[in-house]
Amino acid sequence: MPALARPEEGRMIGGVCAALARRFGTTPSTMRVLFLVSCLLPGPQCLLYLALWVLLPNERQHHRSAW
Repeated sequence: MPALARPEEGRMIGGVCAALARRFGTTPSTMRVLFLVSCLLPGPQCLLYLALWVLLPNERQHHRSAW
């Protein structure tokens, strides 16, 4: 399973949906639609997105730390 890191390519805002899509084997578009639909439900989805944006390493940083 691929490591959870925000990719350099294919981002729209922060790369969180693209990272999650890669991790779970789906397309970034599907993950974005799921996120937008989930925003219609009560809960802290936007806060979770912001937290993942801050906490997930950038793909370039992730590869550097692996060495």
